[in-house]
Amino acid sequence: MKKVKFVALLVVVILALLFWGYQKVERFADTPLAIQQEAIFKLPAGTGRVALEGLLVRDKLIRNGKWFPWLLKIEPKLAAFKAGTYRFTPGMTVRQMLELLASGKEAQFNARFIEGSRLSDWMSTLQQAKYLKHTLAGKSEAEIAAALGMPAGTHPEGRLYPDTYSYTAGMSDIALLKRAHSRMEKALDEAWQQRDKALPYKTPEQLLTMASIIEKETAVAAERGKVASVFVNRLRIGMRLQTDPTVIYGMGARYTGTITRKDLDTPTAYNTYTISGLPPTPIAMPSQASLTAASQPEKTPYLYFVADGRGGHTFTTNLASHNKAVRVYRQLVKEKNEK
Repeated sequence: MKKVKFVALLVVVILALLFWGYQKVERFADTPLAIQQEAIFKLPAGTGRVALEGLLVRDKLIRNGKWFPWLLKIEPKLAAFKAGTYRFTPGMTVRQMLELLASGKEAQFNARFIEGSRLSDWMSTLQQAKYLKHTLAGKSEAEIAAALGMPAGTHPEGRLYPDTYSYTAGMSDIALLKRAHSRMEKALDEAWQQRDKALPYKTPEQLLTMASIIEKETAVAAERGKVASVFVNRLRIGMRLQTDPTVIYGMGARYTGTITRKDLDTPTAYNTYTISGLPPTPIAMPSQASLTAASQPEKTPYLYFVADGRGGHTFTTNLASHNKAVRVYRQLVKEKNEK
């Protein structure tokens, strides 16, 4: 009889201890990670349970790993973690962290490319992008074009669609650029198919070049169609485009923020004050809005435009009116500088 009572008591004690231990493990699982701000955690391939515990303790994500192995035994589905780079946020519990590691949903990072930026700007942005695999550093434009699968002799400027692109750690810079290139190819094809057939473009590349000029000339969405009309009208009558952004592009590193009369008179392949028609390639990465403006410009009689001093432009049909608008603009600038 005493033996039966002893066994019963022992069972009760064991059950009590198991229940106590279970509660401790559950409490540990519901404990927030020891972080006050977002943390990026890299889980190497082949990491086992013991190694993971060590990494979490080393990075001070959990204060004590005593109950960690027990949690994985009680809830084995949490032990199916996958290698990758993950984002942990304040308030995330140990269980939520393990569920994230088991889901394989790696952290997403963003690289933002501004409309109207150049290829050189894109390269700089890529170099500064954390966790991206860098393979293009030091590559020439021709090598970049080749890596993107462009035909030999193709200039990559203008052929990448500006937007914010998400990527996971370890993705290569060229893989990201291929996505941007594919999007621009699609957008350009659509713009070409939907273009006004009377436009003086012989190829989609010329439309892309026009879109890049429009992009650099105005940031006002409502003006893009008018700006496009000015350049199209000039092309039709054989008048030079005379657009400053092409001069700046042709100057390259010589441009330091201002354009002189000498710069306007110095021939380059891109200086539309000295060459007729469009420059040989785009001068920037155009937006969808500029592609649309280039393919479907407004129908206007305008041949000139100049900044109005208020963020927009004044459009005119003749040189006399244009010169008057220029004088008004200069007076506004002078008055602002005197204040």
